[in-house]
Parts: sequence; C-alpha cells; structure tokens
Amino acid sequence: MSYESTFLDFSLLHPSLPPLPGGEEEIVVTGLGMSTPQGGDVQSTWDGLLAGSSGVRLLDPAWAADLPVRIGAPVHEDPGPSLDRVARRRMDRCQQLAVVVARQAWADAGAPDVEPERLAVVFGTGLGGGGTLVEQYDRCQELGPDRVSPFTVTMLMPNGPAAAVSMDLGARGGAHAPTSACASGAEAIALGAALLRRDLADVVVAGGTEACLGRLSIAAFARMGALSRRHDEPERASRPFDSGRDGFVMAEGAGALVLERRSFAKARAAKIAARLAGTGMTSDAHDMTAPSPDGQIRAIRHALRSAGLSPYDVTHVNAHAPGTQVGDRVEAAAVLEALGPHPLVTATKSVTGHLIGGAGAVEAIFTVLAVRDGVVPPTRNLDDQDSDVKLEIVTERPRHARIGAAISNSFGFGGHNVVLAFTRSG
Repeated sequence: MSYESTFLDFSLLHPSLPPLPGGEEEIVVTGLGMSTPQGGDVQSTWDGLLAGSSGVRLLDPAWAADLPVRIGAPVHEDPGPSLDRVARRRMDRCQQLAVVVARQAWADAGAPDVEPERLAVVFGTGLGGGGTLVEQYDRCQELGPDRVSPFTVTMLMPNGPAAAVSMDLGARGGAHAPTSACASGAEAIALGAALLRRDLADVVVAGGTEACLGRLSIAAFARMGALSRRHDEPERASRPFDSGRDGFVMAEGAGALVLERRSFAKARAAKIAARLAGTGMTSDAHDMTAPSPDGQIRAIRHALRSAGLSPYDVTHVNAHAPGTQVGDRVEAAAVLEALGPHPLVTATKSVTGHLIGGAGAVEAIFTVLAVRDGVVPPTRNLDDQDSDVKLEIVTERPRHARIGAAISNSFGFGGHNVVLAFTRSG
C-alpha cells in the first residue's frame, strides 16, 4: 500500500465526503481497558467514578516540596508489576500503562482471532516519554553520557506507546500515533474507526496514555497558570463548571478500546458495549492555548452529521471541562449552541484529574459505560455553578436515564477538537 493511499483513507473522517466502500457499516466497541487514579481496571474505575471518589492527593514532598503546585492524581495501581523486568526497563511509564490497558481491552474483547496483518493499533499521547527525557538528562549531567540508557530514544519517542502495544499484541496492520495534546486519545479512536470503515483492518486497538506527573511538567503548567493551587483541600481542587474553579489537576493514566465492524464482531459472537456512531474533528487556527467556540461547535456538528443524529437525539455529554475559567465557559457555550440545554452533562475530570493524552480515551470509555448502563456519572465539587454555564450538570449522585446517544468532547492545546458520538449497541 502506498503512502498516498494510506493518507487518503483518513479523509473518511470528514463527514461531508462520500462514503468509501464498506464505509457505512457500523463500528462497534467490543473491549475496554483502563488504568486511572480511581482504579487499575475498568470496573474499579467506574465504581469509583459513580461513587465520586477523588483520585487527587498531595504529591510526594521528596520531589514536590518546592513546586508552586503540589497536588496531582497518580494512577491507583503501578503498571510495573504487570510486566516482566526486561519490559519495564525498556519502556517509559506511559508505554507501560498503554500495554497494560491494551491487554485488558484485548481480554475483554475475547482475544479476537484475527490475522496479524488485519489488526491495527492507534494509540495517542500528549507528552509521550517526557519522564524518560528528564530522567536521562539528569543522569547524563550527573554521571556522564556513557551512563545514559541505550533505550532512551525508544522510551521517549511519542510513537512509543503505539509501537509497544503493536508488538505486545502482534499487530501488523499499522501502528499509528496521533499527538494532539489533550485530544490525542480521542483522535486515536476516531482514526481507528476510519481504518475500519476503509477496510484497512478488521480489529483496531485504539486509546491514549500519559504519565508525566513530574517536576518539570508541573512547573511548566503552573507557570501557564493552568493548574489548581487548592493545596488545603486536594480532593476538592478539580472543580469543572464551578464559579470557584482555578485550574485543572494533572493526572496520569490510560484507556484502550477494541473497535470492530459489526459484521466481524457478529461473526465471532462478540459482546458489544456500544456503537461508535460518528466522529468530528476540527481545528481552531486561533490560539495555542485559548479555545474557540466555533471550532468546538463544528466538531460537535460533524460528529452528529456523521452519526445521522440530531441535537435532540443526544441525551448525555461527557464534557472536556478541565476546570479552567476560560475553557469551561467556552465549552459550555459551544454545547449549548450545538445541542441546546437538554443533555445531561458530566465532567469526569472532577474525579480523575486531567490525564492529558489519556483523557480522551478514558472519557470515551466513561461515555460507552454511561450508554451501556443507562447512568450518568456525577460531577464532583460543583458547589456553585458558574452563572455563564447554562447547562444541566449532573452532581452529587449518578443520574439514571435511558441514553440513546451520547457524545464525548476532547479539546487540546493548539486548537485540536475531537468529538466522539456513541449510541446503544442494539
């Protein structure tokens, strides 16, 4: 296959273009895996989310004592013990998390019997192996260049998670690595659906990962003014849509989904969690950090159009909602304009913190589970809703509802907008 033909396949993401052969067949979700501050797998994380248990805490004073921000949300379970010693040495933490959750999703999907050349991986990250870069730089400075790990390059490169997952699963149908800041995980899912619609794969493992909870990343985000400084109440620091919000909380984690065309899933009698009905991707071309409501509105409308949905079909929105003053307000206005005031909205970063490149995948899984189980998770720490947010935000406890269609929003620095639309499987 030529480079040109592969590139043109992704034109399928734009809903205004005519469908390619087989492009109208339904894409379904058959496997889920995640590791977050709430738990080391899907069920423990989902239970923690529904209970509103925060994963945010004070960071280790041994390395965070002099930082302007000393709160974060590490994963509940370290990925290292799940991997053999050699693998741990050769993978950055974000790669380790990607492999762990991909294995979970693969097992949940029933370990599909698929030819390696028909199995693809799309795994995104926002910062990649930043932890490795800092660690090995320090090692070079303190011990000399001869003591730098020979695996440094493969551990820090942003395509590392996709490559690691493809090797672990034996996937030879392509290993793609979108890097679009906080939208990376969601973009991976959208690109995975495109591969299936173009019949370039029978099964795709798609997701996102991040593990850069360290001194440099926290100092850098803090200098931007992006992080909450609520040190006296860490578990109450992430406050999407609240009038007292003062920034997001950095977190680490990963999520993975197994995607298939319905015909392939049906042929192997796979269980189906939900249908990935549509995707929307736009760019703002506006500002490196400040979002544009126009780009978000267009992304939502593209997702609906590609899914064949009207705004009134959407019952639930998993909002990007990082907890920044401008970001939350712009997104609320975009959702109101594109959908109206009726959807039940939740902001799950209030519980998990912001997983950066892993956020879009984890929040897509939350949206799948909401559709599957008919329940909207509550938004934590919303004590005084911003008067500019004219949406119905679910708070305090889960809200049970029949969710026919739901969307998950992911918006990244640089003006990357990705919206995923999920519907019930049957």
